[in-house]
This record gives sequence, structure tokens and C-alpha cells, in this order.
Amino acid sequence: MRPRAIVLLSGGLDSTTCLAWAQARYECIALSFQYGQRSSTELDAAKALAQRSGVEHRIINIDLGNLGGSALTDHNIAVPEQAQEGIPVTYVPARNTIFLSYALAAAEVFGAEAIVIGVNAVDYSGYPDCRPEFIDAFAQLASLATKAGVEGKPLKIETPLLHLSKGNIIRLGLEHGVDYSQTVSCYQADDQGRACGKCDSCRLRKEGFAQAGVEDPTRYVPQ
Repeated sequence: MRPRAIVLLSGGLDSTTCLAWAQARYECIALSFQYGQRSSTELDAAKALAQRSGVEHRIINIDLGNLGGSALTDHNIAVPEQAQEGIPVTYVPARNTIFLSYALAAAEVFGAEAIVIGVNAVDYSGYPDCRPEFIDAFAQLASLATKAGVEGKPLKIETPLLHLSKGNIIRLGLEHGVDYSQTVSCYQADDQGRACGKCDSCRLRKEGFAQAGVEDPTRYVPQ
């Protein structure tokens, strides 16, 4: 029997690459979140991707929009169209900590030995919860806070994209058969899933396809 992993799947480029990578190694359960994000089309993409990949998919509802504090959850804060210094307003406070905590619970319930998350320390937009130090700290927490950890079988936090450029992430995904036209990464995609082409996520995505030397299959809103 193959070992099992919980894969955090947003429907974007990075998490979809992670799912394809994980499926080559684990029996996967995909976990997505409806957390009050500005655009729900990324979640629609996650549902479709999980179905096509043939993996069990769970969607967790959390109302981070009730707290606000981020351009992704508060419509009164505009999504910037220029790169920002420091931590940008698209950072959602504690989001990865919350997501990983749910994944930790799911791993215990479903008997998974790993959690796979698409954090990246190269093109990470300055988010503090995408750094290697954060992942190491959470792995230590997981070893202390779970039945598996107490019994000497701590969960692995797998971060296959951590040190890859966006171009190399795309190359990795293509090696695993990922169809990036089905992914949605834009912070403010429209109701059809078309990308704005202007936000930081769109900029990094465009640069990634250029680095990889492949055609960008993203559907953009006509300018």
C-alpha cells in the first residue's frame, strides 16, 4: 500500500505542480479552502483539477474575510499592480499556519504520513509564511502536537518547490504532465477565471513561463 499525503491545493500553478509531484509518490488527498478570498475561480479550478487527477478532495470553509487585513480578503484594500517593498498587502495574516493546521488534523484522521505544500522561497512575494524557517518551525510543532509525533512517527512537511524558480517549477510540472491552462493564479481573476495580467501573481506567472521557454497558456482579460 502506498503511503498517503495531504496536498494543499489552491488551484493555482504552484499547488497544482505539487499535486502532480505528490501523486508520483503518494496516495493523495487534496485539501482546499474557501476562506473569503476575493476570487473564487481559483477554488473552482481546484475542484476540477482534483476531479481530473482522480484524488479525493475536501474543501474547508473558513471566514478569514471576517477579519480582513489583506487585499485578498478585504474589498476595501486594492490589489496592487506594482511590486511592493516589504510584506505586500496581498499577504493574508497567518493563512499558511491555519491551512497547515487543518492539513495536520486531516493527516491524523486519514493516516497520512506527509503534508505537501507549494511554498516557495525564491518567488514568494515577501510572505513570511513561505520561508524555510517557518516550515521548519511548523514541522517541529507537528512533531509535538500530534499522536503520530508523540509515538515517534512525525509527519513530514514536503516542500518540493521551496528552492525552485518559477521557471523551474513550470518545467517540473510539465515533466509530470500538468496542463497549466487549467490553473488560476490571479489575485483578482474574473468570474470566468480570466487573469488580470497586472497583479504580482500574474507578473510572477508570466515571468515563469518566459524563464521556462514555453508559451503562456493563461487566459487574460482583454486589455
